[in-house]
Amino acid sequence: MTIFIGGAWAYANGSLHLGHISSLLPGDILARYYRLKGENVLYVSGSDCNGTPITIRARQEGVKPEVIADHYHQEFLDCFSTLGFSYDMYTRTDTAHHHQIVQAIFLELLEKGLIYKKEIEQTYCETCSQFLPERYVEGICPVCHQPSRGDQCDHCSTILEPLELLERKCKICGQPPTTRFTEHFYFALSRFQTFLQDYTQKAEKEQRWRDNAIALTKRYLKEGLQDRAVSRDLPVGVSVPVAGYEEKKIYVWIEAVSGYYTASKLWAKETNQDDSPFWNDSVKSYYVHGKDNIPFHSIIWAGILAGLEKESLPTHIVSNEYLTLEKKKLSTSKNWAVWVPDMIKRYDPDSIRYFLTINAPESRDADFSWKEFIYSHNSELLGAYGNLVNRTLKFIVKSFGGVIPANNITPLIQAKVEQLYVEVGGFIETTSFKQGLEKIFEVVRFANKYFDEQKPWKMVDEDPESCRQTLADCVYLIANIAHTLSPFLPFSSEKVKEMIHTSEAGWKAFFAKPETLAKIEPLFERIDITQIEEELERLSNQSAIV
Repeated sequence: MTIFIGGAWAYANGSLHLGHISSLLPGDILARYYRLKGENVLYVSGSDCNGTPITIRARQEGVKPEVIADHYHQEFLDCFSTLGFSYDMYTRTDTAHHHQIVQAIFLELLEKGLIYKKEIEQTYCETCSQFLPERYVEGICPVCHQPSRGDQCDHCSTILEPLELLERKCKICGQPPTTRFTEHFYFALSRFQTFLQDYTQKAEKEQRWRDNAIALTKRYLKEGLQDRAVSRDLPVGVSVPVAGYEEKKIYVWIEAVSGYYTASKLWAKETNQDDSPFWNDSVKSYYVHGKDNIPFHSIIWAGILAGLEKESLPTHIVSNEYLTLEKKKLSTSKNWAVWVPDMIKRYDPDSIRYFLTINAPESRDADFSWKEFIYSHNSELLGAYGNLVNRTLKFIVKSFGGVIPANNITPLIQAKVEQLYVEVGGFIETTSFKQGLEKIFEVVRFANKYFDEQKPWKMVDEDPESCRQTLADCVYLIANIAHTLSPFLPFSSEKVKEMIHTSEAGWKAFFAKPETLAKIEPLFERIDITQIEEELERLSNQSAIV
């Protein structure tokens, strides 16, 4: 099986927060799982370095846009690496490679008559002496009447044009913009109305998309697809490859989502491999992002791929709902966020991965609270999983010279573990990551109960053979728990594998060899609960500075 996984591209205009990681983490779980299964996997993403938010940040700081983009691209790389994201290719949108392929896509769609020129009325700021791209225009959404940008309302998810906003103002100077006529290129998205309706109905029937992706896509289709402008008067970005229009830039509708394809081509070039299997009709593709990015994948990217006559439309759209923070909406402008570069300095990456998966906003908004994060670490990771590993292996060291007993595994336990692989694999493949992780921790609790009921500390003197059986069963459970956890918690899983000398590949139950254990190290350290108040105070102080 061929598996393509695309993680959404974050704007390189500011640090990542936990909301970003919450929406992107499923991509890494999928990639690690499918690699264990032996599938042909390509997992790509990158930093969006061409966006308007970067230009705005650069103006605010009095530096060139590339300075901002370089800084945050490197910060993203560091954060993803620390958290264990296993991208096959992580690139950026301001490379010559990306620009060339995006221009080739633009020209192909133009040649097929799917891109055309049109004179339009566009917002223009007399004070700043420039046309204003969507994100430079702010106002009130005409649908829900909440504050909005000129490209999309974050409150009701309506895709907008700047002229539709009420009470418009320029984001740079704050003055109301006027309008001027200018010529731009448009993508004939409306031609794909019927095609995309059939495509969405099939996805719904086969239950391959999250419910929010189905609902939002059907809403746009019901309203009727509109042709979308794909060029803008921007200072930074991919130039329109048409004589006389080089000053205009290809806009985000085509340019950013095409990053999945350009990253695939870059991977092929740098590894001297063929990426064509990832773009044919037999590929299983997962696009992983937050719900605000749904239409860009289910409609825009699907429409572009259809226009290019690619058969690899997204098969799975993994669109999380929002992550709130201490029951309040995350807000970068109000500094109400947990910033990833800050958090990874103080907490185990597996603790972060665990909480954001077990508490994932898969079907409804979920909340991150410092109390829940620290209590779940201490009770589940340390108290249940870490304790199981620690007490089992230390008992073997104390009572059997550190040699894993060679007994045959109890059939009931063997069957339970074999079923675990089937169930967890099914949950991962259908993007129910939370249920998959819960299922593994059910077995963790079962293993702890089994250890307690068998009382090896008593049986070691009364019935040494029964004691060996218990410990052999527990090591078998631990080895396979760690293996099924490796897509979720790669760092602690690797520690367990090193302690019991396993290097299994594949996605199936296996037996630990009766070898001498390596040095037993604790998987996790207890977090002092006084840190809850410290973190809440830190959060309150940082948001008060704005």
